[in-house]
Amino acid sequence: MKINQLSTSEVIDSLEKAQELIKSVHDYPKPGVIFKDITPLIANAEAFTLCVDEMAKSMAGATHVAGLEARGFVFAAAIAARHNMGFVLLRKPGKLPRDVHKVNYALEYGSDSLELHKDQLGETNKVVIVDDVLATGGTLSAGISLVGLTGATILGSVVLGEIPFLEGRKKVLAEHPEHRIDAIFQF
Repeated sequence: MKINQLSTSEVIDSLEKAQELIKSVHDYPKPGVIFKDITPLIANAEAFTLCVDEMAKSMAGATHVAGLEARGFVFAAAIAARHNMGFVLLRKPGKLPRDVHKVNYALEYGSDSLELHKDQLGETNKVVIVDDVLATGGTLSAGISLVGLTGATILGSVVLGEIPFLEGRKKVLAEHPEHRIDAIFQF
């Protein structure tokens, strides 16, 4: 495991230093998984701001930011607030109180779903989907399909980091060939 030398209170003045705050946690949440813990990065004001501003470069023309549950909410909400855009939640089942669009998707061992309020996006909206990490691509691909049900124009996606060996980008592009994916970091 890489030892993190930076503290969350240290002044961060580059994306490289910001990335060093992300910790790899082995065997979490289950054996064999290396979890990317972004909490030290978001606890550092300079690092968080640098990353939000870098991710916001993918927002040209957007009216809304769609955040994927749960850690995608952190970045999507910050981008939306900082750049005066609407923020919509792409949530796990049963978390939204009104009528929803729903997309089911396969996981390595099972399935899951994402939901979005039916009245939050429409044909006049232009949306960028935001998440923290692109790993296997299942959740991002489902998010693209879900937003697509609203008739909104999907301009692309941006993630804080991508784990290339898990081939999530390949999966997403196999299902959504014209989709643009931007990643700030590679893990």
